[in-house]
Amino acid sequence: MQTKKHEDLIVWQKAIELATEVYRLSGMMPGGETHTLTDQMKKTAVSIPSSIAQGQDSSLTKEYLRRLHSAKGSKSKLETQLLICVRLKYLTVIEIETAQALLSEIGRILDSIISEPAIAHWQPAKPLAKLPAAPPA
Repeated sequence: MQTKKHEDLIVWQKAIELATEVYRLSGMMPGGETHTLTDQMKKTAVSIPSSIAQGQDSSLTKEYLRRLHSAKGSKSKLETQLLICVRLKYLTVIEIETAQALLSEIGRILDSIISEPAIAHWQPAKPLAKLPAAPPA
């Protein structure tokens, strides 16, 4: 079975949606937060799909799993940052619902992939053996 490109992975697509949502939420933050918590949230949100892509594009299963664990850590970090925003009254619980739902879904998918890395469509593709040249007609 051929390996999917990272763009074809549902978890990567969800992580891109999440990053987009975090950028939207960052526009709702107070102006003084532009270079502090907001900036950290954006970087963390972007790191999730980036780690997934790096892992999927690796030819080593160990490196793939390491990158997925990194994405999972970034997910937890972003959950914490969003809750801090609510605590500081920069955002409301209702405003972060979409991001929280995406974080939850991404977490479930990452856990599934990490627990079963041997599933063929999640593993890096092995190069196909070269076929002998056809005899001239």
